[in-house]
Amino acid sequence: MTTLDNKKNKGFESKLVDLQNNMLNYALTLTTNREEAKDLLQETTLRALDNQDKYYENVNFKGWVFTIMHNIFVNNYRRAVRSQTMVDQTDNLYHLNMPQDSGFDTPEGSYTIAEIHKIINNFADEYKLPFTMHLSGYKYEEIAIKLNLPIGTVKSRIFFARKRLQELLKDYKYIDRE
Repeated sequence: MTTLDNKKNKGFESKLVDLQNNMLNYALTLTTNREEAKDLLQETTLRALDNQDKYYENVNFKGWVFTIMHNIFVNNYRRAVRSQTMVDQTDNLYHLNMPQDSGFDTPEGSYTIAEIHKIINNFADEYKLPFTMHLSGYKYEEIAIKLNLPIGTVKSRIFFARKRLQELLKDYKYIDRE
């Protein structure tokens, strides 16, 4: 390793050390738990050190490190959600067909899924298609490709469809059971 490489490594490491307090604060905003934030900070620091060769001097260092942290947090969250997802493998889908507690005390306090679908089906196709695809689990990029639209257009149409649905369901009564 050359002297120049050693200086570059020490500069990288010192910037990373100087950023630790800011990283911990950002980790706390993501996790809202001090221990999880410390774990996220440690994992981010290690990942940044492992990928030091991918950092270019003309790139915002803080933004680069925070992006790493955000991506680690999102990936961990998705992994946790996947691990908590139950797949019903019983005969006749017994668990899926069991009545579920909706969280509402009275039938008047909620809309049925059919009513919500009816409202969505009344949207113009330009809003209905991206919105229903998004509800079905498609990512923005996938919707943009399938509908041959710019991703910004897809995002705005989903946003406006969601806002419209909220307006139409404003008399929706959610009863908190706590």
